[in-house]
Amino acid sequence: MSVHRPADTYSPLYFLASLGAGGLTVTFFMYLMFWVPHTGRPVPLLSDILTIFETGPVTLKIAALIAMLGIASFAILNVALLVWNLRAYSAFRQTEAYNTLMQSNGQSATLAMPLAMAMTVNAMFIVGLVFVPGLWSVVEYLFPLAVLAFLGIGTLALIQTGNFLGRALTHPEAFSIEGHNSFAQMMPAFALSMVAVGLAAPAAMSHTPAIIGLSLVASTFFAIAAVIYALFAAITGLNAMLTHGTAREAGPTLMVIIPIMTVLGILSLRQTHGLDGLGDGHTAASDTFLFLTRLLSIQLVFLGLGLVVLRRQNYFADFVFDSKTSPGSYALVCPGVALSVLIQFWVNKGLVGAGLLDKFSPTYWAITLIALALQAAMVTLVLRLNRQHFGRPKGHAAVPAE
Repeated sequence: MSVHRPADTYSPLYFLASLGAGGLTVTFFMYLMFWVPHTGRPVPLLSDILTIFETGPVTLKIAALIAMLGIASFAILNVALLVWNLRAYSAFRQTEAYNTLMQSNGQSATLAMPLAMAMTVNAMFIVGLVFVPGLWSVVEYLFPLAVLAFLGIGTLALIQTGNFLGRALTHPEAFSIEGHNSFAQMMPAFALSMVAVGLAAPAAMSHTPAIIGLSLVASTFFAIAAVIYALFAAITGLNAMLTHGTAREAGPTLMVIIPIMTVLGILSLRQTHGLDGLGDGHTAASDTFLFLTRLLSIQLVFLGLGLVVLRRQNYFADFVFDSKTSPGSYALVCPGVALSVLIQFWVNKGLVGAGLLDKFSPTYWAITLIALALQAAMVTLVLRLNRQHFGRPKGHAAVPAE
């Protein structure tokens, strides 16, 4: 006996549920990244955390413990939702609904799969850093494997994007301009940028010139592909929205620029660190501050745009706080997570790095509190959406499962 849940009517957009959990894993890692000393290494390790537990102040011990619990919890949720989605997607491919989707604008939603897969690889690397003893001693052997994993996921994303564009550009009647009235078509750009930032990680952490070079070349290719597609999708989507209005259930996609900016921003920082490792790059702290400030400014503009439209459409009242459900609601998690992460980078790499702010000063914590508030809001949103979409509906009697 079972009851019907919204998630029983499958959509590839449910991969965004896994993506959101993975993103929250990153937000908890920010505690360790910027508050736990890790001199001589670009990232903190388990040994650094244990040192804090032994000799650090009580407040930092509590923060490190919260970070580890948060990383573990949401990494598990990330993997569980990815596995569930892969199984559900496999079954979905055998249905007529899948064939219909693949002949519509919604075909681009399938890019949520490589997007979520790339996030999971990133999340698992964080888990390794935080929980696996001695990982750094073998990390150089892991980088080639990571590059291969991201190249595989990136190839899948390119194939799916090519299939979509091939159909849309050779059979114009198969693509609806009227139905393009959102930023839903930014999904391929988001997926490609997530692959790119993963490929850039070895450049920031490896000491092997060949790995750094491969990382820089591969991440640059996928980043450029993401930017080109994003520009194409944004311009055509904005034109359709001005003509036909914004599709109500796709309203959250107006803020997809926010996570793309965060991902490309981290990619740029990783690539710069990689060039430093080759001895050919040098970026002044003031340049990093201005770069991150520009990205944050873009994010705030699109945050305002998205909130204005969603408020006028009563989106939150219907799809978040009421009983209506839409898989696209999970797209609300990405902007909040991405903004929280970029604020942490802006404060620590930008303001503190440029000497404009003292680390752990009252002003430092005042700004950081914004990032923490966004994180808390997204944790609450994820738990609520999971309950809405995957939980047992209230007030419904059990019926035989079909």
